[in-house]
Amino acid sequence: MPAAFLAQVLVLTPRASGQSTPIPSDAPPSVVSLSTVRKQIRAEQRRRLFPTIEFANRVSHFDPNSDYRDFHGFFNLFWIGLAIMAITSMLRNIKDTGYPMRVQIWGLFTVKLWHLAIADFAMVASSAVSLPLHRLFRAAPAGGALTWAKGGMAIMSIYQVLWLAFWIAVPFLLEWTWTAQVFMLLHTMVVLMKMHSYNFYNGHLSETEKRLRSLDNPRTASRAPVALYPTPENPMGAIASPKRAEARGKGAKLALGAPEDDEIAQLREDLARELTSPIGNITYPSNLTWANYLDFLCCPTLCYEIEYPRTDAIDWQNLLSKIAATFGCIFLLTIISEEFILPALVDASLRLSPELLTADAPLTTLEALLVLAETISWLLFPFMLTFLLVFLVIFEYVLGAFAEITHFADRHFYSDWWNSTDWMEFSREWNVPVYSFLRRHVYSASRPHIGKSYATVITFLISAVGHEIVMACITKKLRGYGFICQMLQLPIVMLQQTRWIKGKHTLNNVCFWCSMVLGLSLICSLYVLV
Repeated sequence: MPAAFLAQVLVLTPRASGQSTPIPSDAPPSVVSLSTVRKQIRAEQRRRLFPTIEFANRVSHFDPNSDYRDFHGFFNLFWIGLAIMAITSMLRNIKDTGYPMRVQIWGLFTVKLWHLAIADFAMVASSAVSLPLHRLFRAAPAGGALTWAKGGMAIMSIYQVLWLAFWIAVPFLLEWTWTAQVFMLLHTMVVLMKMHSYNFYNGHLSETEKRLRSLDNPRTASRAPVALYPTPENPMGAIASPKRAEARGKGAKLALGAPEDDEIAQLREDLARELTSPIGNITYPSNLTWANYLDFLCCPTLCYEIEYPRTDAIDWQNLLSKIAATFGCIFLLTIISEEFILPALVDASLRLSPELLTADAPLTTLEALLVLAETISWLLFPFMLTFLLVFLVIFEYVLGAFAEITHFADRHFYSDWWNSTDWMEFSREWNVPVYSFLRRHVYSASRPHIGKSYATVITFLISAVGHEIVMACITKKLRGYGFICQMLQLPIVMLQQTRWIKGKHTLNNVCFWCSMVLGLSLICSLYVLV
């Protein structure tokens, strides 16, 4: 084989990390030739007493500069490790108690189960009042008291506040277990955000339709520009259509007739485009149906749109695997709570209990802090596993299953949040549905009135209040630890944007994970023990 040709083959060989894969059957002749030559060279090396070892400028698979991204084997190892933990715990329980599992948490799942099912159905059904009310707001004459701009927005806002307060109070009044309370509260928050998005988006469309109808008599109609939303082609959005100024200039040059006809026509087109879905199959108000509302409740998104991209068919194998994985994760979460979290918290509560202390042996502040620190250390690893499993069960399996059932095509529920270098990046990537809702209905709605900085603070404030409500329902305590920790993310983000820290990705990612793992066990210990 000519040396020049061999050198060319070695130059064309990939230098980054990767793996040998068989070439496809429809590969071009050039790829087939390269593969054949490589096989010949390897065959010749095997026949040599001292085979030639190829050394090249390559990096390891874990190197940040590597092109290798397939770590599915470690994902499998994660599940194998959890299976080993579950089997070991079950064998230990059989040895100690004669039963494979403890039943303290398992028994909570069946307490007042029918109460939970009926209340949850009533909660979801009570949100459906949005549809008939929006039909009423749409039918109201322009400028009337029951239009969305006049009274509809106030009516729906008051209803949402009263609705949320009522369904938060129901679990407390019925004295449910904390497991039922957590499920009910989280589902209530989800339905609240869906209801809010449905109300305000359709309210905006009802006012847009009234403007379009008013242009049938252009002399008295408003000619204010139509706001355009940011798109990939227009990331900053615009105040009015770029064609509007062109139409206005063209109309002004007309010598005869109505000089503003082109401007009115362009405004009509902008308003009609606003009332039509981006896909183009549905136009407001044909979306105001019960089927559309029920579909939105089932779709794995919190932001309402007239129409969503859909898949052609349900992948039943994928759906069944996600359902099985959901129950598997719940099973593992229960085992972790029973075996590692609950015993540590019970032991710490007993050691800090005032009833067990005597006047001769009081508990000093240092001893209490040591008990707290020991409890936090015992909870670090269990809470890290709990956090990862909760992430998987919600964003990969539950949302994925609902996406499969509803043919919902957009499965982007999270990004690579595990590579986050600051809390702002984490908030954008770990929970895309909630981030999209807050950005659309809180941040973007408030920024024109109070500015970018205050809008960011308001967004974090609302998110922190929501997390504090969840913790209060779980622990029956209103302490504010979670609220404070989440609001502290803002000054931490400002610190990470300084020139001394910004750009140091490995350091920032390590700090993110340390604060995440430590923060979860710290907050839980504070709520339970303090």
